[in-house]
Amino acid sequence: MANYKRLFLAGHSYYLTMVTHRRNPILIDNIELLRESFRESKEYYRYNIDAIVILPDHIHMIITPKIVTEYPKIIKSIKYNFSRHFNVEEEQSYSRFKRKIKPIWQKRYYEHTIRDEKDYLRCLEYIRNNPLKHEYVENEEVWEYTSLS
Repeated sequence: MANYKRLFLAGHSYYLTMVTHRRNPILIDNIELLRESFRESKEYYRYNIDAIVILPDHIHMIITPKIVTEYPKIIKSIKYNFSRHFNVEEEQSYSRFKRKIKPIWQKRYYEHTIRDEKDYLRCLEYIRNNPLKHEYVENEEVWEYTSLS
């Protein structure tokens, strides 16, 4: 991980995945708090959410930030805003406790720079099919917590 470099390409979109700590299924039960966390992040950062799906324990989305180098800050803002208002009873590691990080989100997130239209469509299809993959819906049913219907 030490050699990992984020790729910041102006005008590109980013496919991102955020996962809850220990895959705790808290997101749907706290959907209004999550929505508010996104609204708060948009007060500080300009970006479009091109596509999103929210499952109980993770989020997949494609965003296009106005300032490309801000997408890590956008993720941090969403996680921070949600965590700030979420009360958690779960035990946590000493390192998290010492840094005052609640055990709500996994420390890292997955990101992928979308290179072209084919890549964009592949990511859209993954988002569209994710509720089916995890068996939250069957066949043609529409998952309520997606921008793709």
